[in-house]
Order: sequence, then C-alpha cells, then structure tokens
Amino acid sequence: MEIITIITFIFVLVVLFFSVIIHELAHGSVAYSLGDPTAKYEGRLTLNPIKHIDPIGSIILPALLLILALKTGNWIIIGWAKPVPVNPYNFKDKKYGNLKVSLAGPMTNILLAIFFGLILRFLPKEIFINNQGILLALSYIVSINIWLAIFNLIPIPPLDGSWILFSFLPERFENIKMFLRQYGFAILMFLIIFGGLQWFWLISDFFFHIITGF
Repeated sequence: MEIITIITFIFVLVVLFFSVIIHELAHGSVAYSLGDPTAKYEGRLTLNPIKHIDPIGSIILPALLLILALKTGNWIIIGWAKPVPVNPYNFKDKKYGNLKVSLAGPMTNILLAIFFGLILRFLPKEIFINNQGILLALSYIVSINIWLAIFNLIPIPPLDGSWILFSFLPERFENIKMFLRQYGFAILMFLIIFGGLQWFWLISDFFFHIITGF
C-alpha cells in the first residue's frame, strides 16, 4: 500500500510541478511578447525543470508532505516553482500589460485541463476498464490544472487574480490595493489553514465534470 501511495504522490507532484512551470512560462512568454525580456535574460523561458526549482516549494515541502502522507494517510499536496521575473515598466502596453500577463498563467492551465479532459471524455471507455492507470493519470492532470487556474484567479496577492483585480480598480481604491499587498499573503494563509477555500473544491469538481463528463 505504501508503494502505491508513494508512486501516486510522486506522479501528482510531478504533474503539479510541470503544470506550474508551464503556468509561469506562459507569464514570461506573454511578458516577452509585450517587450519585457527579463525572463529570457534570466534563462527562464524554458521547460527545463532545473531552471524553475524552488528549494523549499519544489523539494523540502513536498518531501515533508510525503512523509506526513505515509504516516497519517492524509494527502496534502502543496508545491511551487520559482516565479518568472517580470518587469512591467518594459511593457509596450502600459495599460493592459499586467492584465495580459496575469491572465496568461491561469488561461494556460485551463487550456491544458480542456485538452486532457477532452481526451478523457472521448477515449473509448473500454480502455479505462482494462487500464485504470490511464483514467487516474488523466484525471489528475485535468484536476490539478483546473485547481491551479481557479486558485490563481483568487483576487488576493500574490496570486494572479490580484493583478487582474488591480487592473480594473479605479485610483480612488488605492487604499484597498495597499491593504491587499500588505496583508494578502496572511489572509490567503488564514483561508487555507481554516478551511475558507472549501467552496473552491466544489467549483473544481463542477468544471471537471463539465469538461470530462465524469
């Protein structure tokens, strides 16, 4: 049982890590198309995982969570890659540049979820009867990318949704922006730790069903 848990955990972690890499790569690519070469100069416009590894979020924390899963049977999978550096002062589009770059990550995850979800929907069901591993693998890929897209659209810093919100807030709400920038991370951690994001799983399950039919 432990071997199955370890294999599944590692697979989910790899899918999460590469989904985050593609998410960050989308940010950097759109920023580059808008005239900001920062990510390119730092060698971050690549799928090479070594360039994106964060020692804590990509190695130490997942290892500790794996140990916890083996000991308690409770799965908590959290991880991240290094954010791709972006300098908005280089954007050709000063008005909507931040908005375009912020949307690029979640939209890429949505497209990945749709692509693999449609494979899951239209593959002959007989394949899944004889190969449950394919069903589980595709389900994890779709679920993780839906999760990443929705989670990152929450309008609380440092998530992408905050930059999308800030792009539309009038200047008279500058105090709200400052408050969220100062306390956003603490608010986000509070919501995660005390179950304030339970609704988030219901939305994820809804979109999983819409895309895959399962």
